[in-house]
Amino acid sequence: AVKTRHYYEFMGGRSPQREQTEEQARELQRVLGEGYRVVVAMRYWHPFTEEALEALFEERIERIVLLPMYPQFSRTTTGSSFREFERVYRRGGYPEVPLIKIHDYHDHPLYVKAMVRNIEESLPEGKDYFFLFSAHSLPLYVIEEGDPYQRQTERTVELIMEHFPTVGYRLGYQSRIGPVKWLEPSTEELLRELAGEGIRKLAVVPVSFVCEHSETLYELDYQLRQLAQELGITSYVRIPTLRSHPLFIEALARIVRSAEREHAQV
Repeated sequence: AVKTRHYYEFMGGRSPQREQTEEQARELQRVLGEGYRVVVAMRYWHPFTEEALEALFEERIERIVLLPMYPQFSRTTTGSSFREFERVYRRGGYPEVPLIKIHDYHDHPLYVKAMVRNIEESLPEGKDYFFLFSAHSLPLYVIEEGDPYQRQTERTVELIMEHFPTVGYRLGYQSRIGPVKWLEPSTEELLRELAGEGIRKLAVVPVSFVCEHSETLYELDYQLRQLAQELGITSYVRIPTLRSHPLFIEALARIVRSAEREHAQV
């Protein structure tokens, strides 16, 4: 609790995640247009799933498309969110309509293009940077039980780097807690290695996040930046999350429409 309070004090007392997610929903609504009703459902804060369902069924809903804000699938994130949605939906006495689940979009061409464009737009011109990708970590046992998260995250990075063939890069995992083994290497360990190898210009790319929150604003912008300075990194650029980048919103719209077409063909 003390750690969480420190996070929020650093971020001005609140996380921008809800506001940015709602902005994404508004932009997606604008791109999808009439015939769609885009609402936000969150696990741990308002608007909760119950609130999202109430908003949906104010209108005549023919089907529900579940679109996760996790590009890479894990049973601990997207899977857990799906289970929670279905639990609330089944117990709430709502009308029965088809549920269309979008499990991931880690390799969708337009999502990858959005990531690439976002990096290009965020880096100073004419400077050579080493890319340090950082993803949310998971306990190793989750991966060993068959969870695709690590494989999908690595694939996302590979696809992005096809557009930067001369740039060096590594992938690390952040936000480990507790005594169990987690995915390695950690982002912090990688930073120490890279500094030891003489890297001085570093671009840190959040790869499993699409909004800003404590893991980006505190861990990457404050803790990791401070460590980088101590280790002799002379230029540290943290690439923003996609948020409402036009290419990302267009990618989400295409993903939704594609999922609907596939469902209609079943």
